[in-house]
Amino acid sequence: MSCPRQPMDRRRALTAAGGLVAGALLPLAGPLPTTASARGTSLAAAQYTNPVVWQDFADIDVIRVGDTYYASASTMHYSPGAPVLRSYDLVNWEIAGHSVPVLDFGAKYDLNGARGYVRGIWASSLAYRPSNRTFYWLGQIDFARTYVYTATSVEGPWSRLTTINTPYYDAGLLVDTDDTLYVAYGNTTISVAQLSPDGRSQVRTQQVFTTPSSVGTLEGSRFYKINGQYYIFLTRPANGQYILKSSGGPFGPYTMRQVLLDLRGPISGGGVPHQGGLVQTQGGAWYYMAFVDAYPGGRVPVLAPVTWTSDGWPVVQLVNGAWGTSYPAPAVPAPPRQVTPMTGVDTFDGTVLKPRWEWNHNPDNTKWSVGNGLTLRTATVTNDLYWARNTLTHRIQGPTSTATVQLDHSAMRDGDRAGLALLRDSSAWIGLKRDGGTTRIVMVNGLTMDGSWNTTGTGVEVASAALSGSGVWLRASADIRPGAARPGTFSYSTDGTRFTPLGPAFSMGNDWRFFMGYRFALFNHATRALGGAVRVLRFELSTP
Repeated sequence: MSCPRQPMDRRRALTAAGGLVAGALLPLAGPLPTTASARGTSLAAAQYTNPVVWQDFADIDVIRVGDTYYASASTMHYSPGAPVLRSYDLVNWEIAGHSVPVLDFGAKYDLNGARGYVRGIWASSLAYRPSNRTFYWLGQIDFARTYVYTATSVEGPWSRLTTINTPYYDAGLLVDTDDTLYVAYGNTTISVAQLSPDGRSQVRTQQVFTTPSSVGTLEGSRFYKINGQYYIFLTRPANGQYILKSSGGPFGPYTMRQVLLDLRGPISGGGVPHQGGLVQTQGGAWYYMAFVDAYPGGRVPVLAPVTWTSDGWPVVQLVNGAWGTSYPAPAVPAPPRQVTPMTGVDTFDGTVLKPRWEWNHNPDNTKWSVGNGLTLRTATVTNDLYWARNTLTHRIQGPTSTATVQLDHSAMRDGDRAGLALLRDSSAWIGLKRDGGTTRIVMVNGLTMDGSWNTTGTGVEVASAALSGSGVWLRASADIRPGAARPGTFSYSTDGTRFTPLGPAFSMGNDWRFFMGYRFALFNHATRALGGAVRVLRFELSTP
């Protein structure tokens, strides 16, 4: 998982601060294709526009299983982790589930005496094993060990298969043609490990490549076997992509070629597309799905077609010397259904949260419920939102979007704080303060962390208004166009129709070091004693 400045890799950044079935067996026959074949599909006349998803999904691993495409992404300290996206055309995506149901890697992921900010789920790998019709997720946690989770459906249930003591940094998992499991991993020094047939242990590991000093850092492995040759796809953070190729087997020897460097990306103000994966369509066409650093919103997926040279090297197809803002849509069969939009209304019906939601660290599951709205009971006594459990987050839709929540605050208690935040290492919120039996609506900014993710500011109330009745609508609007700090604004309503601005615009910074982009966040915490609650009746994410 890369940061948007070469040559500092993520490990050094953190220290300083305190399929292809990804890797997967592809159903290839014959020479490497350079154009899409008909094979039951018609060439699409439509165009698609980058980014294909304007939300924060980084360190992408992308695979195809039959007629369905899947992608996995990093989530750091958010829980559940490692979302799985699903698409039928590589352009329109939905969130199908999460590979890591809970971050049970230590108390810090529970906000219990420690915090896991900017730790947790980094660049990892998603693969499908045809022999047992099972999905595999593999990733290392805290440079300590590697975890493998499996499921027969991406919606879950996902369960932990094993823990491997070798930390496979930025791993790519390959299911070979003979069903052997291999993992490519490392930073600058790239290694390949072979796993046992059941995937539970390491059989062998061997260094296969050392990055030349002229290139600098390479990481973010994706491991492929294509027409009998082995490929390790690597990123140079955060401005390049390289590929290693071996005709001698998974352990090499490998030769290297540059795929792209300092390539102009398709998002104005954003970075260079990098660190993603290759995937082949049913008709034989190839695509590269990468991400673009696009803070304050995060790192967003972009898609470009790929052709191959006669001697087996991939070439990204450019438009006027740049990654195109648009390309012809992939020629694929008609989708069996429309994917679920990543925007729109959620009334929190049913018995579980929809996969669009992730908690800030693991929640206390005794303190929330859904059905007839989302009930958030206070789970932490603190004056620091960064320590408050059961803060529920939602990615911001770019380039601009608005979140509106309808809140019933009748069960709040004195000292409680509840509302809607723009959450990152510098945050602000609009919400409710209940003190002395009176509830006020307030706008608070000045919630800050330092570079080691310790709280340096718990917030300053900068505006307030009186509130009567038990219901209120809260609204946050966010501009996440990259390239500069951008404004977030807050407003409220007592009838759901007429909204009144509250407080000054909040500046959402575009520094990369927190890695994850800004999110909308629903919260309710106590400053005096537990026992209070709020109910979120409706959440809507809308775009202009």
